[in-house]
Amino acid sequence: MTTKVVPGQLVAMPDAAGVAREASSRVAKALRSAIARSGHATLALSGGNTPREAYALLGRDRTVDWTRVDLFWVDERAVAPTHERSNYLTAKATLLDAIAPPSGRVHRMPGEAADLDAAARDYEQAIREHVELGGDGVPAFDVVVLGIGDDGHTASLFPGDAATIDERHRLVVPVAARGELEARLTLTAPALEHARTVLLLAVGAGKRAALERAWLAQGDVHDTPARVVRGCQGVVTWIIDKAAGGL
Repeated sequence: MTTKVVPGQLVAMPDAAGVAREASSRVAKALRSAIARSGHATLALSGGNTPREAYALLGRDRTVDWTRVDLFWVDERAVAPTHERSNYLTAKATLLDAIAPPSGRVHRMPGEAADLDAAARDYEQAIREHVELGGDGVPAFDVVVLGIGDDGHTASLFPGDAATIDERHRLVVPVAARGELEARLTLTAPALEHARTVLLLAVGAGKRAALERAWLAQGDVHDTPARVVRGCQGVVTWIIDKAAGGL
């Protein structure tokens, strides 16, 4: 008999539109709370199709003082920022163009860099300069938005990539190209685990099997990297639609 233990809160919405509304509302609330607490906030964005509408709704939210929010990325493909597969471009079209944040608040992952290892180290330095340290000295993002792939990956932590999944010292690492997957930059498990609020979005029946594996009480993070959120120290909320949850 298999036992499921959802790490954190589970919020099931009727459809993708409901997931977007719920995610947008929770991101805004967490950012407002962080600004009230410390005068500024940090938000790390994921790419993919699932969060697009949430970002668009967030872009119309006028309850957040975006001049006080530092924007980072969870991962980025090794492409130019104008490339159609760029996670930055997705966020720009859906969120940044709407909120017009000060340029100094936007910390884009330079996926087009010739030396991705050096770019990863530079990005980690930017995180350390702008993100408040948690209690154990590791930067703690106020909000991190994640997704889950049909294969169980999250961020750019992919099944079988033990070197990336098991990284415990660096906050950002390069990811080598594999098959049809471009090389990338990604936040590592320690960066995700220390976030104060983690929202993981899943839409569609194609996510159901990956969610089941992520929620099993026993399982291997190397097979389902999204299980890294089981080590998160902050509040984890899974926001899914009924199709993804098999409801």
